[in-house]
Amino acid sequence: MQTHLAIQDDEMWYVITDIPMKILKANIAVAITEGAPYRMEKPQEEWTNEDKRKANLNNVAKDILYKTLDKVTFSKIKMCRITKEIWEKLIQLCERNEITKENKLPVVVQKFDNIKMKIGESMNEYDRRVINIINELNALGKVYSNKKVALKVVRGLPKE
Repeated sequence: MQTHLAIQDDEMWYVITDIPMKILKANIAVAITEGAPYRMEKPQEEWTNEDKRKANLNNVAKDILYKTLDKVTFSKIKMCRITKEIWEKLIQLCERNEITKENKLPVVVQKFDNIKMKIGESMNEYDRRVINIINELNALGKVYSNKKVALKVVRGLPKE
């Protein structure tokens, strides 16, 4: 049974990274070089259960991908017809997100480094600003120790 699942996984990955499977049959009447049979599309009325399963793999793969996406990402890929298009769009979106993260991190680190309590600002407001910056840093993969954050908060307080 595991061999059958491995074959299905390979077929599924093919559908995601290439094109939907075409169901073909040999046309022995037409021979190509060295007597190899010419392959032509098999009419649907001749499909076996295995042929139907393979032909449906694109729909199964699309369904799996759809169920893993949030509404925002889904809205960006819902017009794609085949799984390969969805996969390529997701790769493009993820790469763009990584580049955005890389570009945004230095800006947020600088915000953290330069944060100071403003004149007339309450301790709660200052604390909220610090927490927002810490959350941004965490989302970008940069984590500071509690000790470093506490020191930053204290150093950002006015002398009076």
